[in-house]
Order: sequence, then structure tokens, then C-alpha cells
Amino acid sequence: MFSDEIVIKYVGGATALLEVAGIRFLTDPAFDAKDTLYDTGIYVLHKTTNPAITMDKIGHIDYVLLSHDHHFDNLDHAGKKFLTQAIKVFTTPIGAERLGANAIGLQHWQTEEIFTPDERIITITGTPCRHGPVGGDRGPVTGFVLNFKGNSEGGVYITGDTVWYEGVEEVARRFNIKIVVAFLGAAVVKQVGSAYLTMTVDESLQLAKVFSDAKLVPLHFEGWEHFTESSTEILTKYKKAGMLDRLQWAEKA
Repeated sequence: MFSDEIVIKYVGGATALLEVAGIRFLTDPAFDAKDTLYDTGIYVLHKTTNPAITMDKIGHIDYVLLSHDHHFDNLDHAGKKFLTQAIKVFTTPIGAERLGANAIGLQHWQTEEIFTPDERIITITGTPCRHGPVGGDRGPVTGFVLNFKGNSEGGVYITGDTVWYEGVEEVARRFNIKIVVAFLGAAVVKQVGSAYLTMTVDESLQLAKVFSDAKLVPLHFEGWEHFTESSTEILTKYKKAGMLDRLQWAEKA
């Protein structure tokens, strides 16, 4: 199964290295240094940790899985420069228009295919996201489902920056998922509102129940000042729910 072969390594924030069948993927590249500030004119984001590995040490990346290009915690200055090193960058349609070059926009449920060195085919399917509350969504975002073509089980779902809503549940209805790479952190940017822009730990417990056969790999829970829930809250609430065995922490890259 795809999920049996994949190795997931943590870089920081929403950035992870995924290696499977000789292909190397990178999610939401962010490689700027600790204490970098990002002033948008409306709010300032503050990066609070260094990446586990620097951009020049991570090695060759075949494909980037970019949930969205318009927020610095998902694509920072160094990360944007890094995109040119990939064969393709899969992202939202509007993000692909902005980035140009090697960027490919995925509509919801649209699938692209890539070949592995041993001539298998990996499918990459765009999945729906809602980056905040109804009426306060912070712009188009995509998640991804990865699998081997022709396999109906063992898929890996990368949520992207989304809250819990019906679009996430639809992924569970359509795919047999064994690993969920869950973007958590309960992000709040007070200047644009008090609502959570990404999943809370409580919402991720719903995620675990719906994807009942899957392990959850947390991402997007530390490294930025606007994340309001960390690994402490994740561990505490999963322990209380009797679901610690559902967590799978990625080793640092």
C-alpha cells in the first residue's frame, strides 16, 4: 500500500518531506529563519522557530504540494525561491496563475498522474478546504490525496489549511485513507477576526473518528506566533479521548 511505503519527515510548521517509491514531495515550503517578520499592511506574522533542516541541505525535491501561495506560514520568502527547483508545484488554480512557471492548479477532485522510477503511477488529487469560518474564509486552499493508481486503499490525505467542515468529510467518503497529514494549530490572526483559520485539536478528534482506519500525522502546530494550540494541547486532548494510539509524529528531517 502507498501508506506502507511512505516516509514523512518534519521540517517545521506546515512543511514536511514525503518520500515514497523514489519520489520526494515537499509540503508548503517555509525555510526562513526564526524571528522573521512578515508585514502585510494589515497584520504582521512572526516566525518563532528555525526549520529542522535548511533549504540547501534538504536535497532534491521532485514535486511540491502547496496548499496555497498567499500566506507566509505556508510559503515564505525562501520557500518561494525553492519552488523553481521542483519539477512541478501542485497548488490551487489561482495560485498556479500567480506563480506561473512550473505550477499546476488543481480543481477539487481533479487528479494528476506522475511516474515513479519503477514505472508505477502516483495519483495526486486536489481536495476541498475552507480556510476559516463561512464568510471569513481566507482565500482558496487545496488539500491532496496521494495513492498508487489502481489501488483503492492505503491513501495518504494532506488536509491543507482547513477547518473541519463537510468538504473534509467528503474526502472520507471518496477515499480509503490510512494516513492523514493534519494541519492543526487553531490559527488565529486577530487583525482579521477571532475565528480559527485552521483545525483545532477538538476538530481533529472528529477527523480521527471519520477517518477511522487512519493514523494522524500532525503538522502546522508550532513555529508561528498565530498558532494557538501546540503539541501540548494535542497530546493532552488525545490522551483524554483515549486516542493517543491514533497519533503518528513525524521524525525531524
